[in-house]
Amino acid sequence: MKPAAAELPRPERRAAPRPSGDDATWTRARRVRHHGFRLALLLGTAGAVTALFPGARGSETPVLERGVVAREDVVAEIPFQIPKTPDELRHDQEEAASGVPPVYDFNPTAADSVVNGLSGFFALVDRSLAVAPPEARDAAVRRALAAARVPTTLGAVEVLSDSTRRAMLAAVTEATVRERFGQGIARGATDRARIPAVRVRGVAGGERLLPSDSLRTADEFFSGAAAALPPELGADAAELQRLLLVRYFRPSLGRNEAETRAARARARAAVDPVKARVLAGEKIVGAHEQVGEREEERLRAYQAALDARRDERGGGRTTGRLLGSTLYNLLLLGIIGFLLRLARLHVYDDDRGVAFIAVLVVAVSGLAALVAHGGLPAELIPVPFATLVVAVLWGGRLALGMALVLALLLGGQTPFLGAATAFSAAVGGAAAAFGVRLAQRRLQTWAVAGVVGLAYAACALAVGLQRAEPWQVIGWSALWGVVNATASTLLAIGFLPVAEWFTRVTTAQTLLELADPNHPLLRRLSMEAPGTYAHTISVANLAEAVCNAIGANALLARVGVYYHDVGKIAKPHYFIENQPRGRNPHDKLKPAMSAAIVRSHVIEGLRLAEEYKVPVTVRAFIAQHHGTQSISFFLEQARAADPEARVNATDFQYVGPKPQTRETAVVMMADSVESAARVLQDPTPERIRELVERIVGAKIAAGQLDECPLTLREIHTTREVLARVLSGMYHQRIDYPSAAAAPEVPRDAEEPEPTRAAG
Repeated sequence: MKPAAAELPRPERRAAPRPSGDDATWTRARRVRHHGFRLALLLGTAGAVTALFPGARGSETPVLERGVVAREDVVAEIPFQIPKTPDELRHDQEEAASGVPPVYDFNPTAADSVVNGLSGFFALVDRSLAVAPPEARDAAVRRALAAARVPTTLGAVEVLSDSTRRAMLAAVTEATVRERFGQGIARGATDRARIPAVRVRGVAGGERLLPSDSLRTADEFFSGAAAALPPELGADAAELQRLLLVRYFRPSLGRNEAETRAARARARAAVDPVKARVLAGEKIVGAHEQVGEREEERLRAYQAALDARRDERGGGRTTGRLLGSTLYNLLLLGIIGFLLRLARLHVYDDDRGVAFIAVLVVAVSGLAALVAHGGLPAELIPVPFATLVVAVLWGGRLALGMALVLALLLGGQTPFLGAATAFSAAVGGAAAAFGVRLAQRRLQTWAVAGVVGLAYAACALAVGLQRAEPWQVIGWSALWGVVNATASTLLAIGFLPVAEWFTRVTTAQTLLELADPNHPLLRRLSMEAPGTYAHTISVANLAEAVCNAIGANALLARVGVYYHDVGKIAKPHYFIENQPRGRNPHDKLKPAMSAAIVRSHVIEGLRLAEEYKVPVTVRAFIAQHHGTQSISFFLEQARAADPEARVNATDFQYVGPKPQTRETAVVMMADSVESAARVLQDPTPERIRELVERIVGAKIAAGQLDECPLTLREIHTTREVLARVLSGMYHQRIDYPSAAAAPEVPRDAEEPEPTRAAG
């Protein structure tokens, strides 16, 4: 992100003389349309903000923030309720739902199912052993276990092979199932540590609320059944019993998830969304008492109750409130309009510029409305985003005004009432307006985000200390501000190309891209007109030095110089800096034709600039670097060739316009003096200073600087800098004895030939 370092200068607008007749009528109509469009845009923007925040507060609503001391008692005129916050309501609902006992369905046939499975297994073993010879009893037991899909162990085979132990195991296990399944056996855990009771349906044909510790899980049942076995059966019988119970287990209690969810949903719905109820005549906050968290909460609820009562009284009151809210927005947005009209006239006169600012206001307001409706912290309102974009496009001063107006505008809307939101938005936006100057390179963009983030953190600390908030609340507020600063900066970087395209404003970043020697047009200039390219580099150094001295935009001047003579690409050999020594194609042309060729480099330059999509701001240097000067060399040739003929002076004059900005005026002077100094014999500092004084004086005398905003002091500084820098560029060198004498320039070098020097 590049600062508007910042903003690229525009020509100053002067009041034109009032036309007469039909022209005057047309001018008045145009003026009405011009200002009418801006007035309509202002009204539309104010209306859009009102539509985004329809619940604007009434004038009788008390506005007291946390940390403020009330001057007088605030007593409720009407009864009202204090609703719970979403987090509080959600917490209470979950707490109520967690206390609802889960619902279980009792299955009375579960015990019979388990007993039938066990009986079938033992009958299968009995049949297998009855037909097996004595030596094959173990194999028969193994086949029975495999058929029943019960894991086979050596101990299980031994227990089942013994008829006494087998019969005792079957009897004890069946009795245990009959006894314990009636108490209810669930498959898994029943949350007994958290829920004291469960609701069981289907017990004795009804529904009972049982202590959760009266239920048993499958693991507990398995352990209890093993404990009921006689000790003489041994551990192998206990292991076999567990395997059989796991194989044929059916829970007698099954959790009914649908009924449990429905019961808990009913519990959540039964939670009262109201935290407290205040009666009419009850004191909300007393005189000379500090407003704390509780009082602020009650005051906001009271404001909402008063607003609701006003809405119920009829549409007249509501219409009045909407009109008042629109007027509030209109007055604040009008400040931006007057700021543009008085201090940024070039932005005010640009339809695209004012429309873009209106879109920015509505966009930030819309995002603020989303923050309010989503219950997000006010620190996320992206005022720094709009401020950064405006600062890069038109400078930090306009961006600062934009930030302050947006802060007041949004701070006056119902969701953000009070000074805290406006304070944070104003400081964060101002930090963005000032901090954008730090971003000279892309990596330094993070410095801007850091400055804005620190500003939000400082605001959070100031407001938090004033309200005596806990450090955790202050920390979260600062964190949200840092998030806003980072997001706004990154969003502004991504949005700037669109903003630049829409507003047609050339930012410093675009100028740096245009200054790249690998730009296709500059590459063509260096290859097809190398002499002109070398001249361009020298003039760029001169113009940059002058602009730095007078406070103009040096980067714009340098880039403008790079492109000011690109039109010479069409016919490079007709300009002396590209000609071989001793060959001049103008010698074979008539003066009028030579003048037309020389003059055409401006027209051709504008055509090439449009073809290569060079911004309008840079194209101005192509059109204005010669102004409306005469091509005097060929004009005098034409007059000398035929003294009796009438020579049309306009055929020997550049089309202009004259320089409209300080930068284009500086380039005009630097271009002429550099061309003249190239052919100056014996370029001593005194002769260079005399040359600069003469050329600049001639520009002033010819009226070429009449339409630019250069002051006399700046013109004087321009002369001094041009003379000083040119003296360094064309200083005398030591004449070594072995060096050949430099050839004389066969003409008066102090009066540069337009075709050969000034171009």
